[in-house]
Amino acid sequence: MNHIRYFLVIFFLISLSSCAKEKKEISFIKETKQDLEMVTAYRQAYEALEVNDPFFAAKKFLEAELLFPQSDWAPKSALMASYSYYLQNYYAEALFNLERYLKTYPNDQNLSYAHYLIAMCYYETIEDEKRDTAPLIRAKNKFQFILDEYPNTDFALDSKFKIDLIGDILASKEMYLGRHYIKKEKWIAAMNRFKTVIEDYEQTIFVEEAIHRMVELNYKLGLIEESQKYANLLGYNYLSSEWYKKSYKLFNKNYKKNSKKVKEKDREKKGVIQKFKKLFD
Repeated sequence: MNHIRYFLVIFFLISLSSCAKEKKEISFIKETKQDLEMVTAYRQAYEALEVNDPFFAAKKFLEAELLFPQSDWAPKSALMASYSYYLQNYYAEALFNLERYLKTYPNDQNLSYAHYLIAMCYYETIEDEKRDTAPLIRAKNKFQFILDEYPNTDFALDSKFKIDLIGDILASKEMYLGRHYIKKEKWIAAMNRFKTVIEDYEQTIFVEEAIHRMVELNYKLGLIEESQKYANLLGYNYLSSEWYKKSYKLFNKNYKKNSKKVKEKDREKKGVIQKFKKLFD
């Protein structure tokens, strides 16, 4: 009886071992098959991108992510799906997927690329900056985030370039509104717009005109000292600027007359020199 019990115990243990081994083999086969499906889906997605079919590519990249969510391929697939949406101008879908990626894979090594792609989605949705500056502001903030958090990446340099471009666009809008208010004779409203350009967009090409407009408007309102202050600022930083010449004329009414006199004297001087040279020909 003891021998039979011992035999049953041994048989049971062997059976368990055999079952466990069988289950392990089955599990291994299933994982291999799933892994193969994931790789196949990723390859199909990549091939779809190469033949300019980003919509199918996005579908396959998401499929690859779902097949093996715990693998290293998952975050890569999620990013590539977002990139595919971006390529076909589906910016809302790309943004949704990118935000999901940031929440799902907060420690992934490609976070800088995800933030850059988010910034580019905002940047690409700019339609009429004179009416809606919200996408511009969002893009600028995200590009600045990349500069602050990932200054040594390849995306930082282009982010700096994009920030400068956005600054020019935003300054252009402020100048447009400022000139509009001048036409409507709304002097204070116009001055506020030009002040914004001077204070927030001093690196743009519009700052010279903005300072001149402040000279002009303060002079018109009788605020001579304030006008002179802006004229000095313009002269100190942009002495050779055409806008400085216009500001200078406000405080020097005889500017043109004096310029004519100087030119006449120069012509007279040249005439005397030429006559003197002829004496030795």
